[in-house]
Amino acid sequence: MDNATYSYVNDCTPLTNCKSGRKAGGSTVVNMSHAAKKPPNDYLIWSLCNTLYVNFCCLGFMALIYSIKARDQKTLGDMRAAQECSDKAKWYNILASGWNLLIPLLVLGLLVLLVVHLGSSEGTFDFFGEDGFQSFMKLFSR
Repeated sequence: MDNATYSYVNDCTPLTNCKSGRKAGGSTVVNMSHAAKKPPNDYLIWSLCNTLYVNFCCLGFMALIYSIKARDQKTLGDMRAAQECSDKAKWYNILASGWNLLIPLLVLGLLVLLVVHLGSSEGTFDFFGEDGFQSFMKLFSR
């Protein structure tokens, strides 16, 4: 459609002052390579689980903070800062998960050792007998 159909004065178009304000027709280049990258993961669910479970030395809480920061930076479009926060959240989650698994494994190992010791010839005793408590205390006094 040309401007004659709308009968504008001096061949001007809306939102421009006049003919000299127009830009020459050209091509538009859109760089799509940046959009093809996958945004960094924020590990929010993993951080939330680590925060609610044991949470040794507040590692799960730190992971949750960095997960939220990574999500905020991703929303703002700063992918470099989002990737840094995502990496920190990942490592705090790994440390928190390691501690969360280590504590029950240690307790289980101690229980197994106690059962093995009680099953051996020198560790057998009657818990509810007359000397049950003294025999039990002798196990730990060596």
